[in-house]
Amino acid sequence: MVAGATGPEHAISREQVWTVTAGALEVTCDGRTQKVSAGQTLVLPPALARRIHAPERAGAHVSMRSDGIASVLGAEDTRELPWAL
Repeated sequence: MVAGATGPEHAISREQVWTVTAGALEVTCDGRTQKVSAGQTLVLPPALARRIHAPERAGAHVSMRSDGIASVLGAEDTRELPWAL
């Protein structure tokens, strides 16, 4: 993610494991914000509202089952995750 980027508030139907490989991310999940730096791993439970923010340029490996579905809060439709195929 580029520095300053923030994703939409969303939920994923499957547990995700995020390992930050460069920089740092601020992850807000279920109302709690945590900074995750390069070399650290965070487990995000399924179905909880989350938002990912990159206060600096960051990279991460994200692992989850390939059948996960994303839903953006406030939107009616769901989305398959093309990177998870």
